Amino acid sequence: MHETPLLKIAVVGPESTGKSTMAKKLAERYQTVCVPEYARYYCQNLDNKYTLQDEVNMYYGQVALEESLIPLASNGLLIADTTIMTIKIWSDHLFGHTPEEVLNEIKLRKYDFYLLMDIDLPWEDDPLRDFPEQRPHFLEVWKKELSQLNANYSLISGQGEARLENGIAAVQSFLAGHLG
Repeated sequence: MHETPLLKIAVVGPESTGKSTMAKKLAERYQTVCVPEYARYYCQNLDNKYTLQDEVNMYYGQVALEESLIPLASNGLLIADTTIMTIKIWSDHLFGHTPEEVLNEIKLRKYDFYLLMDIDLPWEDDPLRDFPEQRPHFLEVWKKELSQLNANYSLISGQGEARLENGIAAVQSFLAGHLG
């Protein structure tokens, strides 16, 4: 019996761009698991005063959460609401560098397709979000990081249902190329 390889799709991008909503909706549509963003749980009691050790802790938490949910993935598909690349981006921004263990794992932890969420949504305030005025900067950082990984990605724009439809269309196109 031949087991289908697991395809991993990551929803990434700057803050307040609809990543969590998109990831959950995609997981529902494809009847599979959505790996949530571990940092949201971790940061709830931090008061936005992060240390580099907090970033490392979030890195380990995200990896462990994803690994623990892989067995629940169905239909040969796993949807991730962010990746450990977020740890690199925040570490570089806040502390000027990223710990070596994070950099090494980024090279090893592959995703088959990324949805990079555009900054065309209005900012929604959230106690766990920072830097609303820097979303254009962070979008460019994400593009650079994904390009350095030689990642297969689509930029997802649009408001409301159109955004979800654009995300679904990008995933359908990706899946057609892999499963067709």
